[in-house]
Amino acid sequence: MSEMTAVSGTPGRRTRDLVAAGIGRRYRAERRFRIFGLVAIASALVFMALLFMSIIGKGYSAFVQTEIRLPVAYAVSVIDPDGTRNLDDMRRANYGKLYRDGIQSLFPDVTSRQDRRVLNGLVSSGASFQIRDAVFEDQSLIGKSGEIWVPASDDVDMLVKGKIDRNLPESARRVSDQEIAWIDALEKDGRLATRFNWRFFTNGDSREPELAGIWGAVVGSFLTMIVTLALSFPLGVATAVYLEEFAPKNRWTDIIEVNINNLAAIPSIVFGLLGLAVFLQFFGLPRSAPVVGGLVLTLMTLPTIIIAARVSLKSVPPSIREAALGLGASKMQMVTNDVLPLAMPGILTGTIIGMGRALGETAPLLMIGMVAFIVDIPGGFHDPATVLPVQIYIWADSAERAFVERTSAAIMVLLTFLIIMNAAAVFLRGKFERRW
Repeated sequence: MSEMTAVSGTPGRRTRDLVAAGIGRRYRAERRFRIFGLVAIASALVFMALLFMSIIGKGYSAFVQTEIRLPVAYAVSVIDPDGTRNLDDMRRANYGKLYRDGIQSLFPDVTSRQDRRVLNGLVSSGASFQIRDAVFEDQSLIGKSGEIWVPASDDVDMLVKGKIDRNLPESARRVSDQEIAWIDALEKDGRLATRFNWRFFTNGDSREPELAGIWGAVVGSFLTMIVTLALSFPLGVATAVYLEEFAPKNRWTDIIEVNINNLAAIPSIVFGLLGLAVFLQFFGLPRSAPVVGGLVLTLMTLPTIIIAARVSLKSVPPSIREAALGLGASKMQMVTNDVLPLAMPGILTGTIIGMGRALGETAPLLMIGMVAFIVDIPGGFHDPATVLPVQIYIWADSAERAFVERTSAAIMVLLTFLIIMNAAAVFLRGKFERRW
């Protein structure tokens, strides 16, 4: 009897052992999966932290600029020799002579022509514009003497910030031993200081790194985004509403839906080629203008907004539609008064994400000429302009070392805008989203 019980119990124990082993394997697999997920997330965070550290480490120094305090004699013979106070004549005056005389007065022992040219190179050429602006702001300065802080050249700025190693042999650096001696003398006399670089935020582009700023690119991006939003949002929402609420379900609407999904995956440079062929060559719109950039980015952003809007409309429960129609509302009233307001948070989220993608695009705008060197701040939608990503591309391609820090600083500004836009999308989704 005991032998029969032992034999009959053996399969039961074997089954329990197999089940326990299977459960153990599943638990171990789940633990491995969790570990792999945590490792993937940690790796992504580490790489993102390294990226931000690299960008910030290279770009934070662009927010300060080395300046020199120069004595300036606002000579009447240079600024207004005729004494007429004619603004056009005063604007054409040789203000460069004033800052050159100022820097040379600090080093009277420098007499040779070559050494004076090198000495003048310590001061940025933008000093002449700063002196001119000071004169136009206060014409009583004419005929007097004073002191003014002017930007130093990019080589001086790099040396003061430690980006040029003064311990290297003279042949291996851009700044000579004599220039270093002059810079040290200026610093010892309290005529050299690093101050907040307002020009980076208020100037347009420049060939001189110490004078280059992002304001022209920011304005160009703003104007381009206005055109993009004004066209893509109403067109995208209207298309989504029609396809989701009114269009019949047949082969043609299926083809349209497939093409919209395919357009969302097309490389952005293709839209640039389309804009070049249609807007510039066929319609003859001005090259490198925000209106053309906005039209190109509208074509690129429309599929994203349409898809996001359709998903938001689908998320509204059918009972809302049935209740509105049951109370006697027309289909148009049902859509505009009930469905669309409930879907709007998701639509806005998708729109902001699409606009954020458009803000960071470079390739399609290169194709329509927005890579041009633009110094002036654009004043309208038809003025030549560039955008912030293209400005970063231009600076990154420059041979001047001082543009490296400005490239990273501009990337920091662009990332700030993108983070703000994505944070706004998350906020809108969290605040207005309804779960059914």
